[in-house]
Amino acid sequence: MKVVAMIPARFNSERLPGKLMMDLGGEPVILRTYKNALKSKLFNEVYVITDSKLIYDCLKDYGGQVLMSSTEHISGSDRIAEFSSDISTDIIVNIQGDEPFIDVNSLSKLINLFKTDVNNNIDLASLMQKTSDVNEITNPNVVKVVVDSNNFALYFSRSPIPYVRSGDGKTSFFKHIGVYAFRKKSLLDFYNSKPTPLEKTEKLEQLRYLEHGKKIMMIETNYNGLGIDTMDDLINARKII
Repeated sequence: MKVVAMIPARFNSERLPGKLMMDLGGEPVILRTYKNALKSKLFNEVYVITDSKLIYDCLKDYGGQVLMSSTEHISGSDRIAEFSSDISTDIIVNIQGDEPFIDVNSLSKLINLFKTDVNNNIDLASLMQKTSDVNEITNPNVVKVVVDSNNFALYFSRSPIPYVRSGDGKTSFFKHIGVYAFRKKSLLDFYNSKPTPLEKTEKLEQLRYLEHGKKIMMIETNYNGLGIDTMDDLINARKII
């Protein structure tokens, strides 16, 4: 089974524009993410997909595999899907360009799901983490997920789900960690479909998959993600380096 990593890299992020080209231990953030993805040894190939000539030239100068995408994409899935039909692979893993500290253990679990899924029941897979933090549960910027008895996603929401009407229920809250692994066909189906009502309401691209009947397997992880969204995040990342 061939597995390819694709790293969507949009230059003009809303909260910290140009962050992917900012210095992190002597290298731009995006280059460090790319190199760490290669270092993981999990992938047959690693690509950066970008709308920025600065990022494109940076990866080319390093000798990396990089593709220039349209500037019109509204999600990371759309950006990587633009080229997925041209790349020979079975599984595509979407690695966030602003998360340079690759968690090999979690990514290995995602990939192994597909290796053992002989009946192709899984269309895509992602990560979730248990939380009891009320601030996270009620924060609309922290996406929550509920799953069935087999850990397939039932729904994602910015609202607290499940709603606790009675204190008698023994349920857990899970926040979504936005790392995805796709079957190639599932990603292409997403790209060739239009945004769906729930997706547009919640502004969550993963709901389009559910609305089209795709099966999303969730894996529980302790990995919390170390994304760089603000200057404080970048400062902390520099301390880790």
